[in-house]
Amino acid sequence: MTPTALPAEFYTPFLSDTAKSRKPSPIRSLFPLEARPGVISLLAGKPNASTFPFTSIQLTSRSPTDPSKETIVEVNGDALAEGLQYSATAGIPSLVEWVYGLQERVHGRKKGEGWRPTITSGSQHGIYKAAHALFNPGDSILVESPVYAGVIPLFADLGCNIVAVETDANGISSKSLRSILESWPAGKPKPKALYTVPYGCNPTGMTATEDRRREVLQLAREHNFLILEDDPYFYLYYGQAERPPSYFRLELEQPEVGRVIRFDSLSKILSSGIRIGFASGPASLLQIMDMHTAMSILQTASLTQTITFALLDSWGYDAFITHTKTVSQFYKQKRDVFENAMQKHLTGLAQWTPPDAGMFFWFKLLIDPDTTADGDSETVIRSKALEKGVLALPGTVFLPDGKKTAYVRASFSLLEEDQVNEALRRLKEVILEERTSINSA
Repeated sequence: MTPTALPAEFYTPFLSDTAKSRKPSPIRSLFPLEARPGVISLLAGKPNASTFPFTSIQLTSRSPTDPSKETIVEVNGDALAEGLQYSATAGIPSLVEWVYGLQERVHGRKKGEGWRPTITSGSQHGIYKAAHALFNPGDSILVESPVYAGVIPLFADLGCNIVAVETDANGISSKSLRSILESWPAGKPKPKALYTVPYGCNPTGMTATEDRRREVLQLAREHNFLILEDDPYFYLYYGQAERPPSYFRLELEQPEVGRVIRFDSLSKILSSGIRIGFASGPASLLQIMDMHTAMSILQTASLTQTITFALLDSWGYDAFITHTKTVSQFYKQKRDVFENAMQKHLTGLAQWTPPDAGMFFWFKLLIDPDTTADGDSETVIRSKALEKGVLALPGTVFLPDGKKTAYVRASFSLLEEDQVNEALRRLKEVILEERTSINSA
């Protein structure tokens, strides 16, 4: 049975006061009318393209199917003209259409199901706009804990009540989530949304299982909240098991669709510097997010969108998927190198679960093996490890309440094997010195 798209009025209670009062741009809202045949536009203050000095842009890239070969893509003519000029707030039409095709191919979501994409300046930009569209001071948001540190100040600045949900190696604990929701104080508005990074989570590296995702979706219907699916590591999955379906795909099995807002990024697979990502979700919520864009940055840069589309269009979807698989295998090799070094240097000194996606190891320092109490990685990592020339992040920065934890996040994306081994050898020295200090106290 085809699910029903939730109506636009369904989202009104979820919107922030700012979003409810925001008006469409009086100029940008009329941009589509310029495309009508016979219309002579006196609308926008667009600079005359004849004054732009650029005549063509040539890109050289490795072939996704044969890295020993390079291909050349040239951007000129109408494509370049589009990239040099102001464009639609939601993105240049060619790239928007490419995203429609990708989401259908990868997540089974077709046009006309009540959703649409919008191009963002990286996925963080999309999350920022979604948060401003949804939350008033005092509103509650559920977040997995540990959580991506970049959203903690965002939700805090909005005055949100941040509610931590326990996680483990299989993702969000649906038991913890259900307990929170079913014991929610009577008369207090329930959380509007859940924020999650379901693949290769930053910082834990966990990938949520399909069963957990289904349980979370069911709870979203039971307790009427939205799901902010932040997925920059989706294409960096390298686990042995088949990749679990996204929330965006699984939503199709629900009686209605429209609770999931998905955030994708090309930063990890094409370039972090191009700052291109895209949000996909209910058209009415995406419209609110686009109004935020129109009044802040007008649009994601047309030229980087055009360059990105030129490359993706020259590849086609098959080659794009091939490229993402190559990238994921690259990080698998990096993961394996780090895992081997962990076993060599930190066996008995730390505990960890190897990630199945992404670029992070999340491990617990066993500073005092004679006690069951968790230690505190803060001083060990920020001071003593740094003194020995090792820089990592203590786990407390990823906990919404900032409580003490023995966990540490380490990124393995850039280091060569000799650097990994040396870093973990130094960390081993730090832990052993801490143990000696504790035993002699």
